Amino acid sequence: QGQVVESGGGLVQPGGSLRLSCAASENIRLITRMGWYRQAPGDQRELVAMITKNGDTNYADSVNGRFTITRDSAKNTHLQMNSVKPEDTGVYYCCAHTLLQGDYWGQGTQVTVSS
Repeated sequence: QGQVVESGGGLVQPGGSLRLSCAASENIRLITRMGWYRQAPGDQRELVAMITKNGDTNYADSVNGRFTITRDSAKNTHLQMNSVKPEDTGVYYCCAHTLLQGDYWGQGTQVTVSS
């Protein structure tokens, strides 16, 4: 069974930075896209940023210009979060979208933006 594991969450002050990392296990094949999603209390899960296997990216309007998604291998992605705001608080999930095996979700990592 494939696994996706996030790391790097924590408490950060408004205006600060945080870097999240995600690693997909070797038995997850043909990953076409990797994405970061977040869910705030009482809200639905929403897309934050996505990167394709070709390196194309897209961002939610709310984070565009502040967050950067990168991919340093077919199975590892990072989310650099700069100039964070209290509304960025939530559980951040990584998802590996595959061609044939469906989607693999991580367990999530908590990000709290507060002074």
